[in-house]
Amino acid sequence: MKNTLDQNSPFRDLKGIEYFCFEEDFVEKNIRCIPMIVRFKMDAAGIKLKLSEWNRFSTQEKIELATMPDDTIVTGDYHLYLANLIKKYTGQAATALSVDKDPEWSRLDNVPYGIRQKAEEFDWTISNVQWRELTDLQRFALLKLCRPGHENKNFPKAMKEFNLTPENILN
Repeated sequence: MKNTLDQNSPFRDLKGIEYFCFEEDFVEKNIRCIPMIVRFKMDAAGIKLKLSEWNRFSTQEKIELATMPDDTIVTGDYHLYLANLIKKYTGQAATALSVDKDPEWSRLDNVPYGIRQKAEEFDWTISNVQWRELTDLQRFALLKLCRPGHENKNFPKAMKEFNLTPENILN
């Protein structure tokens, strides 16, 4: 089996974004899942993007979606750009999402129950201090990776990458 790291993701070394090594595992049959940075921005902009839509975009358009500044979400430019791409490639209007004004990843007081529960499956714990030290995108990713109905195979990889497993803490 070919090492997925050899497939040169256009996001891997892109300046100005967080991109995680565990995301390289999303490569299957030349289909690359939507990077967490884009999923994060889509949620904030209020648009659902289907993988079939994402796969129609050019590499440059995908990079643009990953690198657009956060203020484009506030101004609505991100929403408009993504909606126009979806319309351009599918002829359909974008699917709107409600925007959570208090997303779980932004709550720093306690580790969310779903993440604690998922970590316990591996006999791991995440302290509130560790939770607070993660970036917004890292917290977002862990929440996405532990959702019910999600395959969850990258949850332990993300935990290791974010130095949240016992072997990381002991070293």
